[in-house]
Amino acid sequence: MTLSHCRFQVVCLVSLIFVFSAAISARELDANPQAKEPSPPPTVQEQDPLTRPLKPGQEKARREKEGKYYREWEKSVSVIITPEELAAFRKLGTDAERANFIETFWKHRDPTPDTEENEYKDEFYRRKAYANERYSSGVAGEFTDRGRIYILYGRPDSLESYPMGGPYLRPAEEGGGTAVTYPFEIWHYRHLDGIGDDITLEFVDVCGCGEYRRTLNHSDKDAGKNIPNASPTDAESMGQSTRNQRLLDPEGIGRTLFSQNSTRFFERMEQSIALDRPPAVRPFEPDVKSIIHYNQLHFDVRVDFLRAPLNMVLMPITVQVSNRELTFILKDGIECGTVNIFGRVTTLTGAVAQTFEDTLSLNFPPEVLDKMVNNSALYWKALPLRPGRYRLEVVVKDVNGDRLGSFVGPIQPPQYGQENLSSSSLILADVMEPVAAGEVGGGNFVIGPTKVRPKVQTEGKPAKFRRDQRVNLWLQVYNLKLDESSRKPAASIEYQVVNTATHQPVIDVTESAAALDNTADQLTWKKTLALSSLLPGEYEVTVKINDPAQGRQIAPAARFTVE
Repeated sequence: MTLSHCRFQVVCLVSLIFVFSAAISARELDANPQAKEPSPPPTVQEQDPLTRPLKPGQEKARREKEGKYYREWEKSVSVIITPEELAAFRKLGTDAERANFIETFWKHRDPTPDTEENEYKDEFYRRKAYANERYSSGVAGEFTDRGRIYILYGRPDSLESYPMGGPYLRPAEEGGGTAVTYPFEIWHYRHLDGIGDDITLEFVDVCGCGEYRRTLNHSDKDAGKNIPNASPTDAESMGQSTRNQRLLDPEGIGRTLFSQNSTRFFERMEQSIALDRPPAVRPFEPDVKSIIHYNQLHFDVRVDFLRAPLNMVLMPITVQVSNRELTFILKDGIECGTVNIFGRVTTLTGAVAQTFEDTLSLNFPPEVLDKMVNNSALYWKALPLRPGRYRLEVVVKDVNGDRLGSFVGPIQPPQYGQENLSSSSLILADVMEPVAAGEVGGGNFVIGPTKVRPKVQTEGKPAKFRRDQRVNLWLQVYNLKLDESSRKPAASIEYQVVNTATHQPVIDVTESAAALDNTADQLTWKKTLALSSLLPGEYEVTVKINDPAQGRQIAPAARFTVE
């Protein structure tokens, strides 16, 4: 047998083995068809969006966004946060821990922890806003020397301001004589807790750019202190001192006619160091302190927001006073009640933005007074404001009696803009009806061509309706995108009423915005719902506006109670 013949036999044998193995594998696949191809993993689109894991880029963006919020908060409270608190905050590892820290941070500074308001926090942000408004100079006012002192200690008891500088007659304790100065200010505090008494601070604007820096050296405000023979003190003019002695003195005074130099420098230096320390955190006091007001007049306030022209916001204010709270006097056969209402809207810096004052008169025949005391008196006022943060104060007085009530609370008219989908407040009204042509845009409770009388929440509880009443829904939607062909909005409006006890919807209706009468980029939506089919209880109505043209959805909601 030749060598080539042996090689031929080996090749044939190997080929036969491969063919036989392939036949066996095919038979096993036919017997188990599921093993032919593994099922593909579910695509991202098939997964539940609530449980779908974020992509690495999305997760990083989320962490950066949340991290930026906490970094900005840390920077915003840098004036009052203690080194121990700052070190503890930076060691926290989760956002939940940081949120809890922030809540505790403000709670430890709340002078009245038994109330909803935190006066310290409100005053802190008011001072920050004032500092940013008055003391900014290339940097935010809160980070300037004057802004920091103002935020920590408030307005000085006295202030001398020389915004233009110029000729200045030095007092005797500064050496006397006349000098030409840079712009400067002198702040004086009679007493500061933990610092001392009779504290005087100087701020000098050497660059003339509004950047006032705090200084201990009285000569820093002297524009000619480095010019020979310029602005001499009284002692220098009489040859009892030299300019070099004044320049070497840390207080910039040198020898005076009364003493060698100031002996209070080290005391002032200690005070300056103490002024920069964050205020000490007061521990919680175990005893309970309360302020009791007698014979108060109770009333409720409701605030809504609507978009107005020129980037303004219209803020209707509704004040509700129970007739039982008022004193009625019989005059000329009529039971008369009178209420004086005063309101004021101020900015965080204390500037008055709006005020209003009116008298509300109630007159009833004596025979119906017993029934009318179960009703309430309503007062309505619409004020234009610019978007921002404000403080609303309302005072109500019963003229015939001696009862007085007050309301104070923060308000924030939103920035509506001209692009993003947004809406007004969702108003639940017991009266909603068109008005005559001559009353459009004027009169009580009139918004445009419609009278909308809101149901006011009582003591913070949802507005109450009887089953034989109707609840009227009023809402304005802004910045809808119009279809280019039909010139109508492509948005849909779904309103849903849910029983808050069972979490089951009792009403669920979807409408097309294009089918409504007033179809434009601004839409006024009105709906009346009968309550006879609803069981007594609490409900939440949600109006979902979905605009697919811009890929946005909003869902304003409000609660009410059926009795």
